[in-house]
Amino acid sequence: MQLRVRTEQQTPEWTTRYAVRSGVVGTVNEFAHGYGMRRRRYRGQGKAHIQHVLTAIAVNIERLSGLPPTEEAPTPRRPTAFQNYLDQREIPRPKSWRTLGR
Repeated sequence: MQLRVRTEQQTPEWTTRYAVRSGVVGTVNEFAHGYGMRRRRYRGQGKAHIQHVLTAIAVNIERLSGLPPTEEAPTPRRPTAFQNYLDQREIPRPKSWRTLGR
């Protein structure tokens, strides 16, 4: 029995299935232990469901906020009418307070 199971574990189909399962198990473990979902706060299936959905949304927001910024630089905004006016008259633009420390 054990030999058959270990042989099956070497197949590409098994490793593909297990990769999906391991990702799900890690997420469920994080949800249950990291965010206290072993104990529900509200009574009733409807309220518990809402608690789980809102907690899942919060977890996703937290995960997304930890992502590194993309490598692509954002496209610059078009100049304003005032900036165009300054450029046409070759007047230097005042520095933005956002770029003063750079």
